[in-house]
Amino acid sequence: MKRTTQTEAVVETIRQLGGVASIMQINQNVFKMTDAVWNTKTPFASIRCILQRATNQIYKIKPGLYGLVEMQKQLEEDGFIVQTEKNKDSKVVRELTHAYFQGLLLEIGKYKQMDTFVPNQDKNRKFNGVTTLGDMRTLTALPQFGPLPMVKQAETIDVIWINEHDMPSVFFEVEHITDIQNSLSKYVELCDYNTRMLIVADEKRHDEYERKLNKQIFKRLREPRPRVEFLDYKSLEKQYDMMLNMQDCQVKIL
Repeated sequence: MKRTTQTEAVVETIRQLGGVASIMQINQNVFKMTDAVWNTKTPFASIRCILQRATNQIYKIKPGLYGLVEMQKQLEEDGFIVQTEKNKDSKVVRELTHAYFQGLLLEIGKYKQMDTFVPNQDKNRKFNGVTTLGDMRTLTALPQFGPLPMVKQAETIDVIWINEHDMPSVFFEVEHITDIQNSLSKYVELCDYNTRMLIVADEKRHDEYERKLNKQIFKRLREPRPRVEFLDYKSLEKQYDMMLNMQDCQVKIL
């Protein structure tokens, strides 16, 4: 009986995930195809090579997010569009970018064995053809980590990692085009918690972030110690890639 090749296994896995999937989702599902043989100590590296080389069957939508060429027209109708200079400011690309980075943060949080949360207003945003952000989060409601008004405020944060003590470990606000000041305002109200606070955005917005942060109304976010950090998209994607590379390590010390 003819066995399924590794490339066929990757393609079929993406197809089963709705025609578009992240590398992490492919890694988690491809080995369910038991008739494919992976005679290697680094199968995840093999998967990454297939994604890069099988360009007649697979194309890159964003770093770490891939679609099937045979379904590209349908995927574009569903909002999974490759960003170009011409379409980068379109509503559909903006929404995809925002959901994409929320999804990366959810996957990294899960890898770090954190519980994860996204607001209910974002839960129906698609990360791939069959998976929504609501499917990816591990919590449908936040733990009661403080007074109800504080928890309600936190429920509007784009992504939250929750530690083993049911306390927020990291807040992430993804700012693709919206006003960074709105996120800083949320953080001022939550800065009594010993929680990391990050603004995730394109590096082009770093100067804008600095200007807004230096306003007098945000003094509590600067003194007596800096409370907010800026994480640019490329750095987030690099860390996601580092996480994927770690999957091939037999012994981990990090």
